[in-house]
Amino acid sequence: MLTDNRLRVGIYGGTFAPIHRGHEQAARAFMEQMKLDILYIIPTCLPPHKQIDGADSPMHRMRMCELAFEGVDGVIVSDVEIRRGGKSYTYDTLCELQGEDRKLFLLCGTDMVLTFDRWYRFEDILSMCHPVYVRRERDAILDTRVVSKITEYYQKYGVMFRKILTEPVVLASTDIREAVRTGRDISGMVSPKVEQYIKENGLYV
Repeated sequence: MLTDNRLRVGIYGGTFAPIHRGHEQAARAFMEQMKLDILYIIPTCLPPHKQIDGADSPMHRMRMCELAFEGVDGVIVSDVEIRRGGKSYTYDTLCELQGEDRKLFLLCGTDMVLTFDRWYRFEDILSMCHPVYVRRERDAILDTRVVSKITEYYQKYGVMFRKILTEPVVLASTDIREAVRTGRDISGMVSPKVEQYIKENGLYV
């Protein structure tokens, strides 16, 4: 019977339009604190709970993720959801990545924690992985809501969301797109390779 010998596999999905320093920090903290052997960074094709720009290119988002994590041991940028096409449901992705030799950990942001019980087949998701969350903002009132929701999940489903402890990077992809559109500097918001890719491909102008 496989127990402690299983690979610890993290899953971090998102729109990543574009991937930024906050995403990178969350990924590093996720790997370190959950002692992951592998971390899959998975750009969505069509996010089911979010509107994206009509000019969006999943392949551009995929390439920027590859550039952001280039050379980072244990990180795999996967096109599993882009290849599947259509709306990207976490349940379908977990079905593809699960295996008897691996233990899955799913990283969620604050907004995802608060709406998790509205996800497609969320109870199945809870049975397939260990949910983990990270804060990317500073808001005491929101903290209270998150703790309350996590307690609710534990009472109803017997599953506890683990928290990644890291200093929040208060940054959103919308901030970066707006900065590019208005000609402002984004060098502190994204990695140099991602910044160069955005310029070379005329993204978000």
